[in-house]
Amino acid sequence: MCLMHRKAWSPYLAGVIIGLLQIPTFLLMNTALGASSSFVTVGAHIAAFVDPAAANIKYFASHMYGAKNWWQVAVVIGIAVGAFISMRLSGARRQTISPVWERAMGVRTLGARAPIAFSAGFIMLFGARIAGGCTSGHGISGMAQLSAGSTLAVAAMFAGGILTAMLMKRA
Repeated sequence: MCLMHRKAWSPYLAGVIIGLLQIPTFLLMNTALGASSSFVTVGAHIAAFVDPAAANIKYFASHMYGAKNWWQVAVVIGIAVGAFISMRLSGARRQTISPVWERAMGVRTLGARAPIAFSAGFIMLFGARIAGGCTSGHGISGMAQLSAGSTLAVAAMFAGGILTAMLMKRA
């Protein structure tokens, strides 16, 4: 069966492909692979649209202009589009609620899942901005550069994920 039509790729192969993305990212964009800044870029433009004075806020201004900021927005859009294409090519059925989510949370409706998913996503993004990058920024790019801060951030992410899984399994 063709790799593109499999239900799931080998995590090792996918990891190697993602790791190799570091090379063109550093060579062409002169920056690390990441995604969390894309939300700041979009948020800065929305804030500036609502209130033009927001463009003068230092945090927003650093994310307003330049290809370095917009390529991350393209990456996030590409992830969503790629996941949809992968689902279609693999023949997987689109489900509103994942069976894994349903077992873990006992939630069977999208209306009940949406607030939980939004809140969890917000907390993750907030944490990523405080940590100065997301899992891909620290875990892939930062650790590839042997950054001590990124190694510490990834250790904290794993600890948080393990603790969350243990708490959810207990419930």
